[in-house]
Amino acid sequence: MKDQLVHAAYQIAKERYAALGVDTEQVLRQMQDFHLSMHCWQADDVCGFEPKAGAMSGGIQSTGNYPGKARNIDELRMDILKAKSLIPGNHRLNLHEIYGEFNGKMIDRNECDINMFRGWIEWAREHDTKLDFNSTNFSHPKSGNLTISHPDKDIRDFWIEHMKRCRAIANAIGEAQQDPCIINLWIHDGSKDLTVDRLLYRSLLKESLDEILKEKYPWEKPSLESKVFGIGLETMTVGSNDFYTAYASKNNVMITLDTGHFHPTESVADKVSSMLLFVPELMLHVSRPVRWDSDHVTIMDDPTLELFQEIVRAGATDRVHYGLDYFDGSINRIGAYVIGSRAAQRCMLRALLEPVKTIHTHEIAERGFQKLAWMEEEKSLPWQAVYDEFCVRNNVPVGLDFIAEIEQYEKEITSKRG
Repeated sequence: MKDQLVHAAYQIAKERYAALGVDTEQVLRQMQDFHLSMHCWQADDVCGFEPKAGAMSGGIQSTGNYPGKARNIDELRMDILKAKSLIPGNHRLNLHEIYGEFNGKMIDRNECDINMFRGWIEWAREHDTKLDFNSTNFSHPKSGNLTISHPDKDIRDFWIEHMKRCRAIANAIGEAQQDPCIINLWIHDGSKDLTVDRLLYRSLLKESLDEILKEKYPWEKPSLESKVFGIGLETMTVGSNDFYTAYASKNNVMITLDTGHFHPTESVADKVSSMLLFVPELMLHVSRPVRWDSDHVTIMDDPTLELFQEIVRAGATDRVHYGLDYFDGSINRIGAYVIGSRAAQRCMLRALLEPVKTIHTHEIAERGFQKLAWMEEEKSLPWQAVYDEFCVRNNVPVGLDFIAEIEQYEKEITSKRG
């Protein structure tokens, strides 16, 4: 009965959108090809599986102690599959290096190789999932406040080797899945208090990146991610947005825009068109900044919607990759996965449903009143009926029905983890 109601509502929505020149069937086909890169670290609070994993450090912090986080790779994979089963479409998985299969051995960061991820490749193939990757420069005795911008050459070389090896791992993953693996390169390097010689640290960062990116791989796409600051590193961030914008554009490298890494009044959406004129592609890490530089669960708020609208309006859906990046340990972690993923999908759906061609025609003709009227009308159109239809066609729960499934999973699985 519920599916019938969904189909009936969709037929009405289809006609409403068709009257404005929007083909909802085409949009649903586009949504089927919209793949989020789900972040593995939401399931275990960014702990990873190194045998001697210590406390989180390097300017990041996961808060909350909700029971049931994943304690090993099997539990992590189980939780990810459960989350994926409640999200329409087929999605990628983004791994950090610390999520390798260490098998009880202490393999230091500068010794990592593809053997640690062969199990992930097989698991991903079995579950029709493509993988992306990240180097892990934080939470390590040698990370401190600085890694590849450290004045100490030994420490710098340690992390350069780590990141070079991570690129090789990403290339091997990409070749195995016959689809390029995007590797995100983010460092936390910075200073808590006043910094005198910023030029020194940024010069070292540039030299290190030149060495790390020297090798060219066919199945790997490196992306550089900036940050405003980290916890305990509030005054100066070596890899600032200015630095990476200049470096990526000069070296034709993809850049990552993390929506949690900018000032709350700063529009990340406004950066898209500028970036795409100078870099080949963009990677998004979509999270929700509350106050400043925090990684809360993605919701369908105005900044996120505007970000996806800008991508569609720029005709750049084939030049942008979409990942999630938040770590909330204060609520059910699988629920956080599902809420954030569905929110990102809803934003993309609404962006695709916008009658862009007509609005653009009014703008070019300087018919400002008409343009604004069309943009306002879009806000009240029945986009939710289209998303519900998308869920039904993908055989996943509609509306709030996923809550009961997550509660049952918690009762049977995660609550028994201690």
